[in-house]
Amino acid sequence: MSKLWQKTTNVNELVENFTVGRDREFDEQMAAFDVLGSLAHTRMLQSVGLMDDTDLELVQRELKTIYANIAKGGFKIDEHVEDVHSQVELLLTQRIGDAGKKIHSGRSRNDQVLVDLKLFFRHHLQEVVESTETLFRQLIELSEKHKDVLLPGYTHLQVAMPSSFGLWFGAYAESLVDDLELVLAAYRITNKNPLGSAAGYGSSFPLNRTLTTQLLGFDNLNYNVVYAQMGRGKTERIIAQAISTIAATLAKMAMDQTLYLSQNFSFVSYPDALTTGSSIMPHKKNPDVWEIMRGKCNRLQALPTDVAMMTTNLPSGYHRELQLLKELLFPAFSDLKHCLQMATFMLQNITVKTDILDDAKYAYLFSVEEVNRLTLSGTPFRDAYKQVGLAIEAGNFNPYKTVNHTHEGSIGNLGNEQIAASFDGLINNFDFGKVEQAIKGLVEWI
Repeated sequence: MSKLWQKTTNVNELVENFTVGRDREFDEQMAAFDVLGSLAHTRMLQSVGLMDDTDLELVQRELKTIYANIAKGGFKIDEHVEDVHSQVELLLTQRIGDAGKKIHSGRSRNDQVLVDLKLFFRHHLQEVVESTETLFRQLIELSEKHKDVLLPGYTHLQVAMPSSFGLWFGAYAESLVDDLELVLAAYRITNKNPLGSAAGYGSSFPLNRTLTTQLLGFDNLNYNVVYAQMGRGKTERIIAQAISTIAATLAKMAMDQTLYLSQNFSFVSYPDALTTGSSIMPHKKNPDVWEIMRGKCNRLQALPTDVAMMTTNLPSGYHRELQLLKELLFPAFSDLKHCLQMATFMLQNITVKTDILDDAKYAYLFSVEEVNRLTLSGTPFRDAYKQVGLAIEAGNFNPYKTVNHTHEGSIGNLGNEQIAASFDGLINNFDFGKVEQAIKGLVEWI
């Protein structure tokens, strides 16, 4: 079968295989979004007189049939078909005739791919936010539950000062708040409509781009048609930054948990079914989930560089290597969501040790507490510091093993309520309900 853009000569098979690459594989993941774009685009075509009511009804009905088939897992791009757009148009033409050939009026494959990607990214960013929210709620719950359980804090991997599980869980919860700020920025940049920019230079058809923006639930347009095309690559780069910042939080959490589960720390434990053993050492309980998560998330932190190397110094306009960005971003979404879900699952099954600081090796944790106690009783700080230091050197340091931290964000005043309020404020800014209502309207119209 010839391509939609092809007129006479067939492309050499080697060229075909090299240039198409894995595009069909990733395009199938965009199929539902391609149909949504066509549902909106054809309604716009009818509104400006480029499609009559009869053809619109035929196209809309068949597009919804294809959409339902995609939802059931029954859609596949044929081997001889180049991409998802060609497959959908082929199915329409086979089933309803010439009406199916009219759906491409006023658009190029360039802006069709762009809108598909925007819809795909928007959908998966929402799923990332939802998985992040589940993990956040779990962390806040654990922070409150274990707020009075102390554990060692470290600097330079040396015993430093008292910490608590309340602080540890709460720290990662607040980290996710800042991560979500970047996700929100990525979502806002993604949620702009490029449809109608055609090949990057607009169309002489009297298109109504505001209408497709509303129908697809976008917040706004990418107004300048050249910039709409320039946004491909830039959008992916910003999304990659958002993905990588959540991955950095998860990687650090995974590293902590790997240490805490080891015998040298023994701060936490998990059910046997959530750890793995050794082929020769019967005592082993390996933290494989956290280790795999650490590896995946470290790899995700390289994602912005991968995207940058693919797009740096490209001139304006479309370039074929941009399709390779799908090979970077699509699996990244899958990996990140899986890691978020597994982190939540593991923490739902965590047991924390409540008597860690009874071990004599942690006595020096309280040196600062002792200095502060002496200072509060009237001893100048520098004298108190020297007095405690000499006691440690002499081997007769015997501190009070209590903490009295009351300021905001400390052991005795975690600030979880304020952290949760910040998170909730961010969640509300995404306005997923508006998008869901728009998609529902597209699919149910007529």
